Amino acid sequence: MGNKIKSFGLVGLGMVAGIAASMQFSAIAQKPMGTPLPLEELRQLSDVFGLIKTDYVEDVDDKKLVTDAISGMVASLDPHSVYLDKKAFREMRETMLGKFVGIGIEVGMEDGYVKVVSPIEDSPAFKAGIKAGDLITRLDNEPIRGLSLDDAIKKMRGEPHSKIVLTLSRKGEDKPVIVPIVREEIRVQSVKAKMVEPGYAWLRIAQFQEPTVDDMARKLTALYASNPGIKGLVLDLRNDPGGVVPGAIGVSAAFLPKDSVVVSTNGQLPDSKMTYYGRPEFYSSRSHGDPLAKLPAALKTVPMVVLVNSGSASASEIVAGALQDHKRAIIMGSQTFGKGSVQTLRQLTADTAVKLTTARYYTPQGRSIQARGIVPDMLVDETADGEGLNGLRLREADLAHHLHNKDGDEAPSAKVDELEEELRLAALAKNQKPVEFGSKDDFQLAQAINHFKGLPVKLSKTEVVRDFEAPAKSDKMDKVNDKPAAGKPEKSKK
Repeated sequence: MGNKIKSFGLVGLGMVAGIAASMQFSAIAQKPMGTPLPLEELRQLSDVFGLIKTDYVEDVDDKKLVTDAISGMVASLDPHSVYLDKKAFREMRETMLGKFVGIGIEVGMEDGYVKVVSPIEDSPAFKAGIKAGDLITRLDNEPIRGLSLDDAIKKMRGEPHSKIVLTLSRKGEDKPVIVPIVREEIRVQSVKAKMVEPGYAWLRIAQFQEPTVDDMARKLTALYASNPGIKGLVLDLRNDPGGVVPGAIGVSAAFLPKDSVVVSTNGQLPDSKMTYYGRPEFYSSRSHGDPLAKLPAALKTVPMVVLVNSGSASASEIVAGALQDHKRAIIMGSQTFGKGSVQTLRQLTADTAVKLTTARYYTPQGRSIQARGIVPDMLVDETADGEGLNGLRLREADLAHHLHNKDGDEAPSAKVDELEEELRLAALAKNQKPVEFGSKDDFQLAQAINHFKGLPVKLSKTEVVRDFEAPAKSDKMDKVNDKPAAGKPEKSKK
């Protein structure tokens, strides 16, 4: 696992890294405990608490000890269960809503510095003249080199109307460029759409947020209004870490026959045994009606390619799996991340919560996504020369104490510990540049267009163990897949 590079590519400033979880809100109304509390172990916990209070070299705050104990207990379960303190809970909610307080740039890492990929239109950074390609070298005069991308992003976030000073290295400028910026609330558009060439459309979903289905419907309607003769549509889910499940259901429903099964879940609680269909009650969060009702009818039949890679996780894997199982689209790219578990948000107080893994996802044909992911119909590398940065990412199966695939069908974990291999991959990462999705240099997008035109597609030489036929469903899974859910999960109960 040590030979993998954890993150590359575009990061929307303010988005919580790795938030691939589906978010459902519910009260702490759990099933009755089948066994009594382990009193002996709880006494040990109390004894350790007392020892720390009396014997530790420094005084430790009671609240910190209890909070850290809760955090450690939850985090030990799997990589996606987590205790959310006040700050983390607020950031998670902001991400779901597609808004945050910051300066408004999409960024990546280059040579230890933060590189501006693109300023968000009408953001403080855009208005201050920040340009794509700028390297951020200092924040408030503090050097940025050595910080992780996540840490640098956190420093650029803050309170509304607070000020931050960026020091930039800009091509063509002999001296550093100093830019003071006032932070504001930024609203992120998770959906992009355009014609890449006459007859062929590109729809990119960067993350599944609450406004995603509405935004997609607006952009697709506008695209068809000006280009009614679309011959092929590329749905780009690369590096999409997931997000809210209703968004995934709505995106799938836009292209599938009416009332198609999109995904099912299975866990211990009765309400975790659900089947989700492409119906408004599962994806529409507003009272004004079905956001997909006025979409062009051609969307149900237009030839489709879905682009995925190892950064496609959770909700994006739900979409890819549904379109693949229904034979609605060709899935192209590399094997996805494999995050096929449901996280339910249990609020503890008004400002804190536990995000707990409560179920596994299954595609319409009953395939488990967990630690396996979606294997493309056509394996195509990130660049003409190979997988590039995409090949350096960790997948779910590489994560310590990950939730296992109950069918025993996991992606092989690429664990190589040799120092020589780590150094080789680090050197490769330094020399590679992130791909700008949707650009003329986007190799995978070009292969998708070739597929539409009947031209040769350059396939990867990577060998991936193909998915077997869907396993025979147990009685338990029969109940999951045959049970129509009464409606979408509630978002909150208090």
